[in-house]
Amino acid sequence: MSLANRIANLFRRGKVDNEIDAELRSHIAMRTEDNLAAGMSPQRARREALLRFGNPAVMHERTAEADAALYLQGLWADMRYALRQLLRSPGFAITAVLALSLGVGAATAIFSVIDVVLFRPLPFANQDRLVFPFMKSRTGSSLPVSVLNYYEERAQLQTFTAMAGWSTLDRVNLERPEGSISLRAAKTTDNFFTVFGVAPILGRTFLPGEDQPGKDNVAVLSYEVWQAYFNGSARVVGQTVKLDGNPYTIVGVMPAGFRFPLYMREAIYTPLHAPESWARARGMHWMRTVGRMKDGVTLQQAQADLDRVMANLAKTYPQQEEGHTGTLIPLAAELNGFASDGKMKGPMQTLSLAVLALLGIACVNVAGLLLARGVKREREIALRAAVGASRRRLIRQMINESLVLALAGLAGGVLMSWLLLKAMNVFLVEAIARGADVSLNLKVLAVALIIATLTSVLASLAPAIRLSGTDPNRALRGGSGAGSGTSLGKSQHRLRSTFVITQVALSLVLLMVSGLLLRNLQALFKTGLGFNQNKIIAVVLDLSRGNYKDPSGKNEKDPLLTFYHPLLERVAHLPGVVASGVIDLLPIAEWGSGYDIHIAGQPPYPKNAAMSSETRNVSAGYFDAMGIKLTRGRLLSPSLDRPENIASNMVVNEAFRRKFFSNGSDPVGAHIDDAGKAEGKSGIVGVVSDIRQDLQSPPMPEMDWLIDALPPKDRMDTLRNMFLMVRTDGDPKALIPSLRGVIHDIDPGVPFRSQTMDEAVNEQLTFERMESWLFGIFAAFAVLLAAIGLYGLISHEVELRTREIGIRMALGSTRASVMTQVLRRVALLVLSGTAVGWILTLASSKLLASIVEIHTAHDLGLLARISAGMALVGILIGIAPAREAASIEPMQALRSE
Repeated sequence: MSLANRIANLFRRGKVDNEIDAELRSHIAMRTEDNLAAGMSPQRARREALLRFGNPAVMHERTAEADAALYLQGLWADMRYALRQLLRSPGFAITAVLALSLGVGAATAIFSVIDVVLFRPLPFANQDRLVFPFMKSRTGSSLPVSVLNYYEERAQLQTFTAMAGWSTLDRVNLERPEGSISLRAAKTTDNFFTVFGVAPILGRTFLPGEDQPGKDNVAVLSYEVWQAYFNGSARVVGQTVKLDGNPYTIVGVMPAGFRFPLYMREAIYTPLHAPESWARARGMHWMRTVGRMKDGVTLQQAQADLDRVMANLAKTYPQQEEGHTGTLIPLAAELNGFASDGKMKGPMQTLSLAVLALLGIACVNVAGLLLARGVKREREIALRAAVGASRRRLIRQMINESLVLALAGLAGGVLMSWLLLKAMNVFLVEAIARGADVSLNLKVLAVALIIATLTSVLASLAPAIRLSGTDPNRALRGGSGAGSGTSLGKSQHRLRSTFVITQVALSLVLLMVSGLLLRNLQALFKTGLGFNQNKIIAVVLDLSRGNYKDPSGKNEKDPLLTFYHPLLERVAHLPGVVASGVIDLLPIAEWGSGYDIHIAGQPPYPKNAAMSSETRNVSAGYFDAMGIKLTRGRLLSPSLDRPENIASNMVVNEAFRRKFFSNGSDPVGAHIDDAGKAEGKSGIVGVVSDIRQDLQSPPMPEMDWLIDALPPKDRMDTLRNMFLMVRTDGDPKALIPSLRGVIHDIDPGVPFRSQTMDEAVNEQLTFERMESWLFGIFAAFAVLLAAIGLYGLISHEVELRTREIGIRMALGSTRASVMTQVLRRVALLVLSGTAVGWILTLASSKLLASIVEIHTAHDLGLLARISAGMALVGILIGIAPAREAASIEPMQALRSE
């Protein structure tokens, strides 16, 4: 039959049906004539012909299915029939669609994240050639590179087309007539853009040598900065703007999507010009590097090349570089937090498994609902089988019903995933490098469709296969309650019980993980920080270097005398201010500035011992502003620690004392060997209480120097970026207008940015909060689905056993005993699921360790309370069907049967 005829048949179905019926009658008539010729009686000849061809309706249907176009039309009719069936059972339909929506929605939301961080290509050319050298110190800790080492590595490496250096430690002030804007700054070597192989959409990138002093007054804009602050003007190239008070020429604009690092959405790229003291110190490790391997070079070959260069450096500079190693990591794996082989690891893997568990719960929930509904439809299925419907036809019809559910579940799932992503947006932007790029797109929607379809079809397979195998004779003889007494019905109940136990078990695993995460998060929030975060506000102070220079480029104004002293004086007299001070690194949020030290007079430390200390530059009022207590000696004081007396006096914390004076000796009066200090060895004048530099690590050793002791020539480098810490006796945010006014009165070019220390703590826990929030949501969904499954199973069992319960009550059973029996059944299912859940949790503890450690002895109480809560929910769910069973009237039950 031609394609045109097949399509035409769709529009003349009545005529086609008549033609099929006529052809079937013709075949039966011919067979009847053959039988008559063989000597059969007319009645027997007709009967034998009909038996040979089978049920005419079935034959008609099979003949129509042979035509692909008519087959599709038949499928559409099946879908309409399935929709009518679902509309007749709104309770079942709503419950099944809700279960699918929860599972599909959660899976789609997490896949949206995975799509961005794993499958979506990086915005760079030939990303498989890009590598991140992960450097380690001799103690195994992460170690940036020094400027001197970078240039030697760049010269000696033979397997790279380019190795670039970069730093994001700084911000820059973009000065505009409306006021200064503080923007992220990516300061890079001249070959930075060569590594990524991405051309600008306007202008050019850096030329060789433009990272040298005197040639570094050029800038490249990110696409976001170009759009937000230059109105996307094509005339921006060649314009001169003021960055940090100095004139810079804009030479190029990068395309949309290009970002490095990926979390920097609004960035200005300027040449990297290190402070002179940093550029000359081989032991000053502060730069990061990124490289592009030559075509044809494998990661193993490049690694061998890097090992050779590191060995050369260790041999040439043993004191600074011996024991340092480097490992090349594919850039995509490093940026997205995945293993070098591209597989998920850590929390993202665990979240994905949690979603699969939730999807599994949804699947078995829908399967259980379909089984329960199928038992009620046994008589209908039996009748259809008795009149000739094949097992394949019955399975197809039930799968079609599941596809209708899939479409409804898809719609609900897409809505649910959209709501989840909207709620997760703040977390994603802060917690994941490419979190701002996460969204629903065509690829994600296609995956959602596949997930919804597979979930529905898989959920319907078990009940479809079982129901299609129903014995019509037994089902029709069994009456309305056929399903309850047959072996098929009993096996279905056992299967549904298994489903419920599975749901309870998986829900318990999610609940346990969620409970542990929430407890850990609560513990982090209650961590002893060493200060009261509720009463402190931090203001970022980004000075524009150019505003403190005369036209010749020399320092004209001392930022300490012209900005910080007047600022601290005026802030101290603001209403509500208890104390104020400044520090170069914000507690909790910023750490990592330090180096290895040695206490004078102590024996040499083991070569591989981690004997480093954090360093800070502070004002005298800083300790009071943070509420830090003096435990030994005295605090730093401008009157006692003037540079002409001893420029290197410092205060250390208790963590420093415990680490370097573990024998109990007094640190006050001790010195550290520091050949870099022009005045000699640094001396300890006092010991103060600890505050945490990192929220999730114990306090680290710290050395604090007074900013007044800085040599005038070094003050701008150190004091350009500081934090004003203000302690108040009221609401810290109430001070914002006053602080803004004081700062802008002294230097109008300083952008105003502030946050309370309470907000700073929350910001550091962004990923932990997202994990806890997501697992909490998943656990709540899982418990809801498990409750639906348990309620559905018990209610269905009560309905099927109405006659049995009526007989038992007629023979003397009390309502209390009936209710107890039902609740005993509920308790058995819940306890079985709880036991399986414990086994799963303990068996997967190593896998879960990437997100939360499970210590059975320590966590036993919490896990037991969660299990008891799950059991209580199950019992409460069972009360309603138990009361329904107890309310059955014996005579009415017997009459209804």
